[in-house]
Amino acid sequence: MILAAGMGSRLGRSLPKPLTELSDGRTIMQQQFDNIRHAFGNNVKVTIVVGYKLEHIIDAFPDASFVYNEQYDQTNTSKSLLRALRASSHGGVLWMNGDVVFDPEALERATALIAKDQSFVSVNTAKVSDEEVKYTTDANGYIRELSKSVKNGLGEAVGINYISSDAKAALIRQLARVNDQDYFERGLELTVAEDGLKLEPLDISDLYAVEIDFAEDLERANLFV
Repeated sequence: MILAAGMGSRLGRSLPKPLTELSDGRTIMQQQFDNIRHAFGNNVKVTIVVGYKLEHIIDAFPDASFVYNEQYDQTNTSKSLLRALRASSHGGVLWMNGDVVFDPEALERATALIAKDQSFVSVNTAKVSDEEVKYTTDANGYIRELSKSVKNGLGEAVGINYISSDAKAALIRQLARVNDQDYFERGLELTVAEDGLKLEPLDISDLYAVEIDFAEDLERANLFV
């Protein structure tokens, strides 16, 4: 699943941010699709959560399935993910933010955990910026805290995640509880604290993963593609 309902106003483009063109001619979302198919094959089912100027994304990716967040201008990623999970079929779900340009190896590395149906959050331990979602772990190495307000974070979440089949219902319940402006990480954090979710940090620090918020992020991402 790809979360792509937001307006992406900070980048200052007229189209939805996932349709921003990269230096290799692909859009951000096309790069994501290519990576998904590289890891899981051409027949993989992809669902996109749409909202802002949804017709442009639907036209660009007609083979995908779509979930509509009609409150895209009033809610954050927690509610987009909630809609996507409610619409999903049985089994675990891999999802990503629609504005992340990342190394194809990131999903290849994830396949072993997905095969085990192990929930995870992909992380970068090479840097810990104040404005990013950070994490800490418990004594067993599973994620304990996951938010922008985490102190002494061990790394940053990069926006590629998986929820196991047996934990999906609990995450849906927690996402329904959180504030409309919360990021989906708040739902994961509550599922860890209240439902005993074992959430593994998947280290991809040696690979590139760039969240595109500003023009300088796009410039940095274009150095890799």
